[in-house]
Amino acid sequence: MPESNQDIKRFFKQTLKLRHLRTIAMLAEMGQVSRVAQELNVTQPAVSKQIGEIERALKISIVQRQGNRIVLTPVGERLATHAREIVQQIERAEFDVDALHRGLGGRVVVGVVTSIAPTLLPEAIRLLKITAPPAVVSVVEGHFNQLLPMLESGGLDLLIARVWEPVYREGIEQATLLREPILLVAGVQHPLAGRQEIEWKDAVAWPWISPAAGSLARQGIDAFLARSGLAFPPGHVESTSLPLNIELMRISPFISLMPQWLARHHAGKGDLTILPLQLEGVLSEARCYWRKESSNATSNLFRECLEQASRQARFAPL
Repeated sequence: MPESNQDIKRFFKQTLKLRHLRTIAMLAEMGQVSRVAQELNVTQPAVSKQIGEIERALKISIVQRQGNRIVLTPVGERLATHAREIVQQIERAEFDVDALHRGLGGRVVVGVVTSIAPTLLPEAIRLLKITAPPAVVSVVEGHFNQLLPMLESGGLDLLIARVWEPVYREGIEQATLLREPILLVAGVQHPLAGRQEIEWKDAVAWPWISPAAGSLARQGIDAFLARSGLAFPPGHVESTSLPLNIELMRISPFISLMPQWLARHHAGKGDLTILPLQLEGVLSEARCYWRKESSNATSNLFRECLEQASRQARFAPL
């Protein structure tokens, strides 16, 4: 047997550890040793050491540097693909065993903004029903400014929303669930569809479907456009109804904004087209909020389900 084949077999049977898999999976996602070290709560030399262990065992490079970023080689990319799958399975196994051990039921009331609901909630609810079948989930959709007072008063156990600037309240805890860009979308027959380059002044020349005036989402978009000396077009439609928005874009030249996952999902179905513009850094972060003094065990379990669903969404291929 060639020596290279023996090296590979020895690596997978004797050398490979879970820490190697976590490191290569995070490298594929983040591309920087410093960010991987922060995410895994280890030092940068520890991350570099694990990369070196893999490369010495395989006798082949798995990464190469491009400026201050790490780029995976073809072997590194293939290893990262399998690493992500294995890490997800191990995390799910840990989650399932722990939740089943606790045997929780009860009820959790979740407030959510419309753009987040299709991305994280279905998988989070599925995980909850597997691990705690008696549990009841009640979902309330609305704007962040409507839902936050309900959370503070105890009407909601959890609130999931996109943010464009930090929002802090006394007695409210929060955690980041997901980061993804916001894309510009339109109907497939829109005059801008198919163009390789578009400027924001081109986009605001057409009617838009807008979040409600005064909402966090609208504030974020207004601030973004204002930095370019632009404003929301007059005569826009304010709507958070996904079916209505898609139908409006199908029959009229409306433009709207969608999170990347949702935009690509509907573009893949042929419902919409993605225009070559995005809100850089605006509304790209989804967070979960809950009351600090909450003792609802089912709510705590559902928050873990959300975190698990967000990890799966983060590692899912685009």
